[in-house]
Amino acid sequence: MMNMRHVMIGLVAISFCAACQPKVQIVAPKDPIRIELNVKIDQEVSVRLDKDVEDLINNNPDLF
Repeated sequence: MMNMRHVMIGLVAISFCAACQPKVQIVAPKDPIRIELNVKIDQEVSVRLDKDVEDLINNNPDLF
């Protein structure tokens, strides 16, 4: 009789613990997600030539 009482108390305690478990719920938004980007990309390329290479190109215009 005492053993059955301990089992019942254990089951009730487990039921209470299971009922207190946190619930995580993920819900999709009703409106679509909008991402607006205003991006401006500027690019500047600098080319530096050594003086010897610059002279070589100027003296031989048919090289390229």
